[in-house]
Amino acid sequence: MKIVSIAVSRKKGTRKTLVDRARVIQNHGLDGDAHAGPWHRQVSFLSSESIQEAREKGLEVDFGDFAENVATVGVDWKNLPVGTRVKLGTTTIVEVSQIGKVCHKPCAIYYQAGDCIMPREGVFARVIRGGEIACGDPIEIMAASPDAAGQQNSKK
Repeated sequence: MKIVSIAVSRKKGTRKTLVDRARVIQNHGLDGDAHAGPWHRQVSFLSSESIQEAREKGLEVDFGDFAENVATVGVDWKNLPVGTRVKLGTTTIVEVSQIGKVCHKPCAIYYQAGDCIMPREGVFARVIRGGEIACGDPIEIMAASPDAAGQQNSKK
């Protein structure tokens, strides 16, 4: 399990630009990313396997095209329970806060890529402990947080 891409954007609803590394800020998200801030969807994740499946269905997409911050290999994000903590690299810890999301209307990504898999397969997290992450960094699935009981898998 490892990070295969990191991406940021200055504006919501657009494809993200790939970077080799990023600073992850506690209770905020990726430094310089439009989705970062004091809310429950500070960092977004998508498996590279899901992106590959989209390619196999004929979509011309690559890392960052679904506006995901971090793409990984070997992590089944959509089946991790809300509240699961995940260590990225040597110091950063995030907590899964939402699986999937509701899109009220097709976004720019949908029109550019022909589909958007984030509503079905994207996972969102809040940053518990910040740090630096880089492509190639290992990922470790940790236990659910002690206060995760009672949290819901909301798609708001």
